Formats: sequence, structure tokens, C-alpha cells
Amino acid sequence: MDRRKFLTYVSCGCCGFVLNSCSTAPITKRRQLKIIPEAKLNAQAAQIYEKVKEKEKISTDTKTLNEIKEIGKKMENSISEYFYRKNLNDPTTNFDWEYILIDKKNVRNAWCMPGGKIAVYTGILDVTKNTNGLAAVMGHEIAHAVAKHSVERASRGTLLNIGTQIIDVASGGALSTINRNTGMDAVGLLSQLGIMNPFNRKQESEADYLGMIFSSLSGYDIRETVKIWERMKEFNKGKQQPEFMSTHPSADNRIKNINKWTDEIILDYPPFKV
Repeated sequence: MDRRKFLTYVSCGCCGFVLNSCSTAPITKRRQLKIIPEAKLNAQAAQIYEKVKEKEKISTDTKTLNEIKEIGKKMENSISEYFYRKNLNDPTTNFDWEYILIDKKNVRNAWCMPGGKIAVYTGILDVTKNTNGLAAVMGHEIAHAVAKHSVERASRGTLLNIGTQIIDVASGGALSTINRNTGMDAVGLLSQLGIMNPFNRKQESEADYLGMIFSSLSGYDIRETVKIWERMKEFNKGKQQPEFMSTHPSADNRIKNINKWTDEIILDYPPFKV
């Protein structure tokens, strides 16, 4: 089979595969590509989470941990109730929720793995300041898992690798030659800056929006969200990368969007008791 026919068959196969793997993100309805099984990522995340618990120093601050668990439980219930009332599939049905507080004052971070495995670092508490602030951060991280962002990123990465290999075959190894001559993964870098980083920033903005919705549904004051990013901006003063090099939107853009969304979300997604 000559190269042209080979590429035609492969391209058609990939197109069919992609079309059959499209879905939409919850609430925002953004089209998504998901070709990696969610169950596989959830299982891997659970294993990594156990290793994190073994390796990291777990905080003995039971008061804060209980607060984290209480916020988490309210969000678990509110998210499920929202999709139930809308007669939609609950994206958290297969989640095995778990919460830990990691004792690291120099780390201002929190995350939620696929499947609902959540970690909060003590350093972020200097930014959150209060319960509404903590709920805003947790809502954002939970939103990543609810929207299946990890599944989407893994799927895009796989597809990008396949596409790069096909182009390399079609060009007679030109991409491999470029990488050898430059001594770096030039194609990978261009893909990161031109495709993956803008895509990841889109996911981050979506998580900001969904996180505010989940916080509001759970009864927390989302007007605290913008204050968090104002404080985070102050903490990171002089340390931020240009946005095009980053996987996250700039603090200024986040603050602008959050201000734009706040009143709308308060009106459209009021809290409810479950």
C-alpha cells in the first residue's frame, strides 16, 4: 500500500473514532473528546492517591479537615441533586469521594483527582481565609473531576501523539529530523504552546464557572471567589508566566470573568436543601 492510501485509511479511521467519542461537558454543553475509559483513569487515580497519603505529611488539624469534609459532602449532595432535578445523568455516580489535608504551608494548592479523590494543602488556607473561600477553591477542583477534564486531556494527548506519528510517516521522517537537529522536541513544544496550553486554559475557565455554580448550589457565598484571586494575585506578584506559556488563565482574566459571572450564577443557581 502506498503512503497516500495508508494515510487515507488511517485518517478515515481516526475521524470515525473521534466522531463516536464526542460528548458534552455538564451544564456548559462544551463539546468534548473522550477516547480514554473513565474507569481506567479513576482506578489509576485511586492508586496514586494512596501513594500520596503514604508519602505526604497528613495534617492533624481535625477541625479544618472536618470543615473540608462538610463542604465536600454538601457539594456531593448538591451536584447529585442538581442533575436529578434536571433529569440528567449524574457525572459523579461512580465517584468514591475522599478528602485529606496535607501539611505543607509552602504549597498553596488543592486538587481533585478523577473519581473524587481530593487533597487540600495547608498553604492554601492563607488564601481562602474563610469557609466561603475554601468552598470556592474546592468547588473549582471538584468541577475538574465532574467535567471529566482529566479524561479529556488524556484523550487529546493520545490523539495528538497519533497525529504526530502519522504526519512524521507522511513527511518521510521530517518531524524526527527537526527534533534531532534542534536537540529538543520542537514539535511537542509547538503543540504545547499552540494546542494544549490554550485548551487547558479553557478547562480552567470552565472549572471556575462550574465551581462557582456548585458552591452556590451548596449554599456558599460565591462573592468570596473574586477575593481569593485578588489575594492569589498578590501572593504571586512578579512570579507569573505570560499567559500563552501557562496552562492557567492570568489572574486578571480570571477576576474579570468571575465578576462577570457572579450575579448571573447567584440568580440562576440558588442554593437548595437536599
